[in-house]
Amino acid sequence: MAESGSWRAKFRRQAYVVQLIWASLALAFIGALVTMNWSLAFIAAATFGLSLAPILFVRRIGVQLPMSFFAGIVIFIYATIFLGEAFDFYNRYAWWDVMLHGGSALGFGLIGFLFVFTMFEGDRYAAPAWAMAFIAFSFAVTMGALWEIFEFFMDQTFGLNMQKSGLVDTMWDLIVDVIGGAFGAFCGFLFLKGRQLGGFTGVLQDFIQKNRQLFHRLRK
Repeated sequence: MAESGSWRAKFRRQAYVVQLIWASLALAFIGALVTMNWSLAFIAAATFGLSLAPILFVRRIGVQLPMSFFAGIVIFIYATIFLGEAFDFYNRYAWWDVMLHGGSALGFGLIGFLFVFTMFEGDRYAAPAWAMAFIAFSFAVTMGALWEIFEFFMDQTFGLNMQKSGLVDTMWDLIVDVIGGAFGAFCGFLFLKGRQLGGFTGVLQDFIQKNRQLFHRLRK
């Protein structure tokens, strides 16, 4: 009973959008079992499992995720796997793939900046702000390029169509990755300069506040 109560408490602590996503996945899973739609049941279960993966990963490495950061990850997984695959949003909406690439690149830009900032233990002056931002940008673009290689590998090996129109799709994806990664890195640059850009720099601040043990040299 105590363990059950613990899970309920953890559920209630999540952002409302995360609660809604998990509830929709549970309903889709149950409905799929009733109608014997095994593929939908598998996708719903896989999406739910992957949405829990960040919690387990950060707990293992001793890092706390801000609520907004975790909500962004869950929304991305839900949009990519559940809506994209189960409801064929990739083919229904031409902008769906572009939107997700841009969102993931922005996220990787922010993650790349936090990774670099962690390496310097929060020292704003260990390197020029533009250099830290450039490393974050390079990290985001690298992740985007690795994903395109993965798509090419899957298409060539298993006969899938992840690249859609081939070279044109790949190039547009990379262009969007560059734009999103640059924006995420720019948010890191503004943070180092003590400036704000909506909730984007706020996400960085929340992460740093929750993980001050990683940023011993942080000074105002």
